[in-house]
Amino acid sequence: MSWGEPLRLAVRLGVAPEAFWRLSLVEWRALTEAPASPVLTRTGLKDLIARYPDEEIP
Repeated sequence: MSWGEPLRLAVRLGVAPEAFWRLSLVEWRALTEAPASPVLTRTGLKDLIARYPDEEIP
């Protein structure tokens, strides 16, 4: 495995090299994984329906 890309990403995230090497795998994944998509709740769905009602087709 090449460590070049993870190190470059760490620098872009502001993680110093010595801190990078101290990170656990869990910590690294928490820093680099995309956040989970928000869940559409029933209330959220009702808000969307109210905001964008279906158009009547003649």
